[in-house]
Amino acid sequence: MPAIEIKKGVYWVGAFDWDLRLFEGPIYHTPNGVSYNAYLIIDDQITLVDSVESRFFGEMLEKIESLIPISKIDHVIINHVEPDHSGAFPDMMKLIPNAKIHCTQKAKEALLKYYYGEEYNYNVVKTGDVLNIGKRNLHFIESRMLHWPDNMMTFVPEDKLLLSNDAFGQHLASSHLFDDENDMDMVMREAKTYYANILMPFAPLLIRKIEEIQKMDLDMDMIAPSHGVVFRKDPGRIIDAYLKWAKPEMNKKAIIVYETMYESTMKMARAIVDGLSSQDIEVKLYKADSSDFTSIFSEIVDAKAVLIGSSTFNNGMIPQISYFLEELVGLKPRNKIGAAFGSYGWGKGAVKKIEARMKEMGADLVEEGLEIQYAPSADELKACYEYGKSIGEKIQQSC
Repeated sequence: MPAIEIKKGVYWVGAFDWDLRLFEGPIYHTPNGVSYNAYLIIDDQITLVDSVESRFFGEMLEKIESLIPISKIDHVIINHVEPDHSGAFPDMMKLIPNAKIHCTQKAKEALLKYYYGEEYNYNVVKTGDVLNIGKRNLHFIESRMLHWPDNMMTFVPEDKLLLSNDAFGQHLASSHLFDDENDMDMVMREAKTYYANILMPFAPLLIRKIEEIQKMDLDMDMIAPSHGVVFRKDPGRIIDAYLKWAKPEMNKKAIIVYETMYESTMKMARAIVDGLSSQDIEVKLYKADSSDFTSIFSEIVDAKAVLIGSSTFNNGMIPQISYFLEELVGLKPRNKIGAAFGSYGWGKGAVKKIEARMKEMGADLVEEGLEIQYAPSADELKACYEYGKSIGEKIQQSC
């Protein structure tokens, strides 16, 4: 794909990684690939904002040099140092060693640790600092912990353009760059998944940052993140969605994640689903070893209840449930009610350990954990149904 002009004199010069299926190691599943968005601003002084993953430096270079010789670049803005954004930095700086680098103090520290490069010309910036490049004034807005300490955004008032970096992104490779060229239901699903798996732990900070930006009263008609589509038709849509997810606004919805050894916990889970459904609750049921955690976390964003089930294994949980809870606790979903259930043989253990992790997550455990020995009888399955029904009533009361 060639360079794409997103505003007059402002070009997308990024790359698409169509084949990537796991992001940040084994954690984040990316079935639709990933884009690395970098932007070239051609003014009296030429400025490159953000970069690409190291393997795609050649593609970025080709796009830049279709517009100008790379040696003409005067400024490099590093909004974020994570290697999917800055991996091309060493190769790039070999070609433009005299370019001035603008970044936060934390970003400078990280760049030096990742790539060395002490000889380069760094300008440490903070919220309120402005870089004039001719007709344009580039305003820097720190966005610490969204989602690393070094993050910032760059606002170009003359173009009504917010280069938002990680905020408002999606992991999505698409043959069309702009929101109005894509299926927006699909884009927003990917945006929600991105929020859930990357930014959900920082929801309070995110709300404050969006409110801070709103108070700045920026005249803005385009948001260009570092991943995914550029919002030119309706940038307010993604801002409103982020506020909804971060606050969060809950649906009458329950997510059940379970693992089973001899199908006893599976039978319990399905009876609990029926009980929840009897109270007009939307329910999604996932077996841990055959489900994509990335997608489950997205569903949890606006679900009021999370229920976790496991057979007892070695006096604790089945490992897939333990791994799921480890990730879930780290993502810090807010304002959830929770419950635990499971089967056991000669000794208990799973349910109490699940409950301990859910408390660590901050969930309000509204029912005592439900445990059944060996295979559930007809009466015990009825108890599971009633368990789900009771939780469904509590969801109705709280939403």
